[in-house]
Amino acid sequence: MIINEVLGIQTITDPSIRITTRQAVRAIVIKDNKILMVHTNKGDYKFPGGGIKKLETHEEALRREVTEETGYIVDQMKNKAGVIIQRNPNQFDANGIFQMTSYYYFCNVKQKTTNQHLDKYEKEQEFEPIWIELDEVIAKNEAILTQKGTQINPWVYRETLALRSIKEARVMGRSHK
Repeated sequence: MIINEVLGIQTITDPSIRITTRQAVRAIVIKDNKILMVHTNKGDYKFPGGGIKKLETHEEALRREVTEETGYIVDQMKNKAGVIIQRNPNQFDANGIFQMTSYYYFCNVKQKTTNQHLDKYEKEQEFEPIWIELDEVIAKNEAILTQKGTQINPWVYRETLALRSIKEARVMGRSHK
């Protein structure tokens, strides 16, 4: 795996701490040396993907989320690129931790697209699919992370870390089984 990180709280030693978990899938789609990302009206970029519903497989969730956020249809889900776990204090439970586990998968998409089906917050942030060069998207997200006095989307650091891992692994232009 090329992505393997734990962000925030590294270890949990107190057994009385309640852990609320959420699992999500993220698609890494590379074509013609560009990567498919979702651009927001805050200027940042995220991988297409989102939460896994109850009884849904990773592949089912990935196919649904990519289509909803981008209009692209996943043709093939390939190998897992890795995992990022984020653990932070739970803002709704003083004795709790919120743990988000994001699974990243290489995918191919079909040429044909359909309409996006965005959630309310995704519409508010004007989610737009874009093919962008890896160095450019890293630079743009890193610039967002250095901004002072603006509200940054919570995924920007995580996604930038994943993008850097992809760059370090030199996977652009290679086939992913």
